[in-house]
Amino acid sequence: MESEKKTSGGDKYSKLAGNTIIFAISSFSSKLLTLLVQPFLTYAMAEIADLGLAKILSQYANLLIPFVSMGMSNAIIRFGLDKGNSEKQVFTNGLLTILGGFGILILCWPVAQFLPDMAQYGFLIYIYVLMSCLRTLCTQFVRSRQWNKLVAVDGILCTFATLMFYVLYLVGFHWGANGYLLAIISGDLVSVLFLCITGRLWNYVELKGLNRDLWQQMLRFSLPMIPAQISFWVINASDLFFVREMCGGLDGHSGDAWSGLLSTGYFLPTILTTLGLIFYDAWQLSAVTEEEEERARFFTKIFRTYSSVLFCCAAGIIWLCRPVMHVMKSNYYYAWHFVPFLVLASTCSCFNQFMNSVYVVTKKSQRSMVTMMAGAISNCIMNYFFIKLWGPVGATYASFLGLALVFTLRAVDARRMIGMRVHPARVLANAAVLVFEAFVLLAEPPLYGLWTGLITLVIILYNFAGVWAMARVLLPRLLGRRGKALVAAVDGWLKPKKA
Repeated sequence: MESEKKTSGGDKYSKLAGNTIIFAISSFSSKLLTLLVQPFLTYAMAEIADLGLAKILSQYANLLIPFVSMGMSNAIIRFGLDKGNSEKQVFTNGLLTILGGFGILILCWPVAQFLPDMAQYGFLIYIYVLMSCLRTLCTQFVRSRQWNKLVAVDGILCTFATLMFYVLYLVGFHWGANGYLLAIISGDLVSVLFLCITGRLWNYVELKGLNRDLWQQMLRFSLPMIPAQISFWVINASDLFFVREMCGGLDGHSGDAWSGLLSTGYFLPTILTTLGLIFYDAWQLSAVTEEEEERARFFTKIFRTYSSVLFCCAAGIIWLCRPVMHVMKSNYYYAWHFVPFLVLASTCSCFNQFMNSVYVVTKKSQRSMVTMMAGAISNCIMNYFFIKLWGPVGATYASFLGLALVFTLRAVDARRMIGMRVHPARVLANAAVLVFEAFVLLAEPPLYGLWTGLITLVIILYNFAGVWAMARVLLPRLLGRRGKALVAAVDGWLKPKKA
């Protein structure tokens, strides 16, 4: 493993491609299982309201995680990659911070139990938070050591274990929302044990001679991430709560049922967020280690290629969402109405994640907080009015526009901080066509499948150059000589030699 940390002075684009492939093997395998989980849940949890409640409870936990971890997940990899820092001190600081944060959470129990659903499910939510924080600590530290193959294996193992626990707790024991939470807790526990044993992480716990200065630096970097993460939660999860409270009784469905349908609508957009996570896991390693004088050009080039791939995928998902949603249990099929604008929101979320790397490399985490808070506040305001106007689907419009605002602010920051350009005219053109495709699908005109298919083709042709730029790097890594031959053939077709 130690040898993985040492890299040759080869092509940085090739290195990025190699890391992307490694993380893709992990994420694609694990997310493929995750995609199978959502249809499974619609059958395992027969009542839509049960699934809605389970999703609400998990979002309670996700809201508490930033407070317990104190935003350390980003600091672990940022300071762990700095060669001048002790790996033992970085890991120990992260561990002690999480344990301290969880201790504070325990002290807050007398107050927490008065919150909705906490009296009944509070214990499981607390354990969920602790295990999630510990797993993130371990995975981020392993990434900082650049043990990428270990990360890949862990991703597959954790997801497969979680799926098995879903089967046991939901199908075998019929534990409902409790079983849903327990399955995630059990999967995270398997991951933590695996990483601790294979990576011998206990060797990185150093309780004597802690570097307080390093800990303070990590806290100064990570603490502004807490409001940023909370704001991210507001944008991505508050719609469930708004829909739950505002749509109860609409069309004969309870608030939990509408939350269940909305959460099911995230099924297909998960494909986009998966692509984003695959790339970002590799990208953050390249972004942090890139020479400062080359950052602007490097970031600009990679974003153009990355955005091209995402725009094409987004168009394809919108086009195919209705037939694909038939894999769900029939009473969940209405959830397709939420998919088009959730896809657009997920696209923006991937862009925002990429832009966050600018704050990471410059250690300007405060700006990450400011931009996400702006998006969160606007999202809450729009959620209220849009749901009033258009019902539950209005929440998806709010999510898209809130995340689009965050991207706009971060694009301005990226230009100011490192000179990166996002080519706004190109981004706006793609976004406008995708919005048009989404409205065409929702309007359900005659032959809507044909029209959305043609729009998808337009998007692909417009972004082909960017997609091919990524393929040129990935294909030789994936297929060896055959990949090189394919690249040469396509390049020859695209740029024929002059007579």
